[in-house]
Amino acid sequence: MQLPPDERVIPHIKRLIWIYFWLLIFEGALRKWLLPRFSDPLLIVRVPVVLAIYLLAIKAHVFPRNGFVFSLAIIAGLAWPIGALVLEPYLSWKPLLFVTGYGFRSNFLHLPLIFVIAKVFSSDDVKKMGWWILLLLIPLTLLVAMQFSASPDAFINRTAGTGEAQQITAGGGKIRPPGTFSFISGMIFYAAASAAFLIYGALSRGTYRNWLLFAAGFALVVTTAVSGSRSVLLAILIVVASLAVIILVRPSAINSFGRNLLIVVAVGLIVTRLPIFKEGLEILGERFTASAEAGETTVAGDLLTRVTSGFQEGFYVLTKAPAFGYGLGIGTNAGAKFLTGRSMFLLAEGEWTRVLLESGPIVGFAFIVWRILIAFRLGLLSLRLLRSGEVLPIILYSACFLTLVNGQFGQPTNLGFAVLLGGLCLASTNLDYYRIRPAENERPTAGDPPVKRLPRRSPHAERLHQTVAPREQPNGAADR
Repeated sequence: MQLPPDERVIPHIKRLIWIYFWLLIFEGALRKWLLPRFSDPLLIVRVPVVLAIYLLAIKAHVFPRNGFVFSLAIIAGLAWPIGALVLEPYLSWKPLLFVTGYGFRSNFLHLPLIFVIAKVFSSDDVKKMGWWILLLLIPLTLLVAMQFSASPDAFINRTAGTGEAQQITAGGGKIRPPGTFSFISGMIFYAAASAAFLIYGALSRGTYRNWLLFAAGFALVVTTAVSGSRSVLLAILIVVASLAVIILVRPSAINSFGRNLLIVVAVGLIVTRLPIFKEGLEILGERFTASAEAGETTVAGDLLTRVTSGFQEGFYVLTKAPAFGYGLGIGTNAGAKFLTGRSMFLLAEGEWTRVLLESGPIVGFAFIVWRILIAFRLGLLSLRLLRSGEVLPIILYSACFLTLVNGQFGQPTNLGFAVLLGGLCLASTNLDYYRIRPAENERPTAGDPPVKRLPRRSPHAERLHQTVAPREQPNGAADR
């Protein structure tokens, strides 16, 4: 039986989660500009934070003990020793430990954090982090615009480490500006998160000030135009598509959007007159046109292909991968760099393909199914909350479900956003943020203000969160 949460430790866990957030945003800046000589060790700079969170979560009795965590532990417990046995004939103990350990960190170590965030974050905590995401988007956009305007070999556009490599180009002598992140993938996920909280702010009265929504909306449009990345546009469109789900399930939630329509129109009119917007939009359009002229597909088809290609390749190698794979971690860029001295994809770029080739069609497929199931459960829970009028979970879900299912966990930024956004999505369903039951000598007196009773979760949500039921309700849903 799990003990009640220790409320004294919860604030410390929250602070560490915020440290995880800030490191996710700025670890790329450390690797590129401030500490380039330590670029490789900084790949795992969030690992000590994660371990500290887990230790405190265990101490506070909020470490998740549910079917997802138990099954993940079983898969990880099989993947690491099997990967070590496969690589043992070819590697000495030091590279063997590093490569498989990095693979373990990429695939498994961070994922329980999703449930820890949901255990300790309230809906207000989620909205507060959304406020910071929107606010930080403004200076990030200024940085992205500067990177777009600068030459590819400028200091502001350097890559992580001390090498001579350059950022990925977008055409027209421009790079795909990554902001403070190591690569453009960071801006893809940050744009999706920003779009999610921007839409939520537009749908909910008084959550965020109009000036913040206006400035963040302006910044998001500019970022999309100068990103040179079709994936940034796709990520935002998927989040915007959540509005269609909201209209179908809870159309009354859209009524409040009308008051912000003027802000949308004003942002559009101002942004379209910026020279950098026109230049960025032209380069982005050229990328779509070049793809269509090459006979690949239409613009819409190109976006769809970018979503489905990783899944198709995974199914293709399912029957061709060795039974126990080629070794955990060998398909990550860090593992390849340790073995060959170069950051590259030794097995495949697609995530499902990497997982299957690393761990084989049994353990690897089990891990893929785990990721699909957690994404499915989050989606189901978000839809149930939407029927009750809560729109934030489904909007955040639209920003994270593809990353959870098929994101490249071998890339630290991708993994960080999958965990953070997944945790925020699950935490946003906390209609009844848990409270510690008062001790007998701490019962409220007649002069104390009445305690506001919060709505209970459904039994489905209760099973997902695995909270502790009060003694007087041993068989039902429980208040936290």
